[in-house]
Amino acid sequence: MSKVYDVAVIGGGIVGLASAMALAEKGFSIIVIEAESQLAAHQTGNNSGVIHSGLYYPPGSLKARHCLEGNRLTYEFCAARGVPHRRTGKFIVATTPEEEPVLETLLTRGRQNGVEGLRIISADELRRHEPHVAGRSALLAPSTGLLESEQLVKAYAAAAQARGAYIATSAQLEAAEPQGNAVRAIAANVGTLETRVLVNAAGLYADEVAALFGNHRYRIYPCRGEYWEVAAPKSAWVNGLVYPVPDATGRSLGVHLTKTLWDSLLLGPNARYIDDKENYEHDLEPREAFCARARQLLPGLQPEDLRPAFSGIRPKLTSADHPGTEDFVVTRDPQFPHVIHLVGIESPGLTAAPSLARHVAALVAETLG
Repeated sequence: MSKVYDVAVIGGGIVGLASAMALAEKGFSIIVIEAESQLAAHQTGNNSGVIHSGLYYPPGSLKARHCLEGNRLTYEFCAARGVPHRRTGKFIVATTPEEEPVLETLLTRGRQNGVEGLRIISADELRRHEPHVAGRSALLAPSTGLLESEQLVKAYAAAAQARGAYIATSAQLEAAEPQGNAVRAIAANVGTLETRVLVNAAGLYADEVAALFGNHRYRIYPCRGEYWEVAAPKSAWVNGLVYPVPDATGRSLGVHLTKTLWDSLLLGPNARYIDDKENYEHDLEPREAFCARARQLLPGLQPEDLRPAFSGIRPKLTSADHPGTEDFVVTRDPQFPHVIHLVGIESPGLTAAPSLARHVAALVAETLG
């Protein structure tokens, strides 16, 4: 006999778990199907835990909307659930005269998006906060912060399970087939199940899940971001979050400096397209090249100060040959409206997760009447 659910969420990353929580709160029966043996093993588990403010993204985009709302909801959720977090603020630093107009552009865009408290500060004021950082001026974003990603994952999962959601790990989705107004699916260690709505929150594999329904309009291009850690005593050279002016290609926000909640200092990420969605370690950027990027902000840094930390992989919707910033995709399948796809959920997905979850819950409620 097939097990029957209102909603099957494919993917146990931060967006899938937040969606499961939001759906369970509405009283739906939920199963989360995660291929790995642990939750959030990919993008969610390999990032610097930044709570973004929402200033980078085009006004009116889903990234802008969900990041802004997600910022507020994430702080509220962390405070209510005891998830370690800190509202640190961050500095986006112009190191050359050519970069300073970009700060004005970001200031304008951030205000259009509704981000509060943004202001441009002088080199002297930057130096008072970050004496080792080189810069001509900086944009201060006070609503940016940090959280402990692993604890946030556990809190979303626990909240979903407390409302009756079932979370299956080591449950690779093997098949999915629409049957009338439902979907019949088969997953390892779960068996056959039937769901009235399927939510595709599969991250790096969202394009492959969409393809199970004959939907080939999406292609994920894996883009790896590598992190290094600064050894003591230079790990004390940065007090908070310090970012460069964003990468002009739109691939990333640039190699930045993150003083973590446990007082280590991370550098990263870079942005390097790769062929394998699980290639976290092969052919890393040389230490010297990575250090050269970071030294624009922290001139006293030397290659021998760096030690490898970890890597994460972004699910880009644009290729290396056509770089740029693509918006989140949150949509019903054009042929099967009881299938909802979330594709290209890269940064600021961690911040946006609770807002994206509300979006998903509204679509599901509309589908199920």
